[in-house]
Amino acid sequence: MAQPNSRRQFVWTIAGATAAMACGGEGQGPRAPEGGGAPGSGRSESGSVPTRELGKTGVRVSMLGLGGSHIGKKLSEPESVQLIRRAIDNGVTFLDNCWDYNEGQSEVRMGKALAGGYRGRVFLMTKIDGRTRAAAAGQLEQSLARLQTDAIDLVQVHEVIRPDDPQRCFAEGGTMEALVEARKAGKLRFIGFTGHKDPQIHLAMLAEAERHGFEFDTVQMPLNVMDAHYDSFEAHVLPVLLQKRIGVLGMKSMGSGDILDSKVVQPAECLRYALSLPTSVVICGMDSDRVLDENLQTVRAFSALSSGERAALLVRTLDAAQNGKHELFKTSHKYDGTVQNPKWLEQAAL
Repeated sequence: MAQPNSRRQFVWTIAGATAAMACGGEGQGPRAPEGGGAPGSGRSESGSVPTRELGKTGVRVSMLGLGGSHIGKKLSEPESVQLIRRAIDNGVTFLDNCWDYNEGQSEVRMGKALAGGYRGRVFLMTKIDGRTRAAAAGQLEQSLARLQTDAIDLVQVHEVIRPDDPQRCFAEGGTMEALVEARKAGKLRFIGFTGHKDPQIHLAMLAEAERHGFEFDTVQMPLNVMDAHYDSFEAHVLPVLLQKRIGVLGMKSMGSGDILDSKVVQPAECLRYALSLPTSVVICGMDSDRVLDENLQTVRAFSALSSGERAALLVRTLDAAQNGKHELFKTSHKYDGTVQNPKWLEQAAL
């Protein structure tokens, strides 16, 4: 695992390497919304959210995505359904979910919310945990049933967080066989993977795909104001995705709240930082109308951070980011669902 950036490396990063990834860079990342400008810098119409291209898929998605985990936690089912529909009515088209979220209830609730014509208005993504062909196929069938759809727009291999995950996924009888077969059968459109532990594991997954002649459509990873300082996905993985024109799905812009606990940044700053990177979408957990409204306000008024604003924000977060103490998804098992429930890797049973 990479070591924390030194101060000299940090200065070099904000002065040079990350400048090449800034939203205004020629040929970098998703194209700008129609009308020109940096990705996401165009203003949306009233009641909508600016969109960005999803890699080379030919699909445009809202730059803000609705996370699936939070909708199954403190909200009742009717409240979850209402919140999902309100997000869609306000222009959020990218919906995130996972087979294991809240013992399947997140998918059940989202499926109910997408009834009555809402399914056709969104780009629907979910994730599966299985590392065998049988487990992955069984989990996918359950997701299709819960989400009440014949086809899911994007299915991703969830929690690629162990060094041997890339080999297991691409092995004979592994995950990828099930997903490729499902795509041929029309049960899904695009294939990606997610992980939050170590950028080197992401790079290994991409390398393993290349060895097998496979191209991922999307990759999901943490992108936030503290990631830039420690085991950085932004520094190590993002440039590779841009070069390959793979859709970049940002997550944990606030570290599931842990970054906010540092008291050095505010929610809107965290979201704006992630949106200023060349992402296709930044997925946020939203469990109330208040949080949804705050995020909508940020994206509708969005302008990319200037180089000076970015540098100042990174300087302010440098000390708090050391050793990943506010990125617990990297440094602990707090958010590792498949570590706490290893059977999900082998079985289609929660």
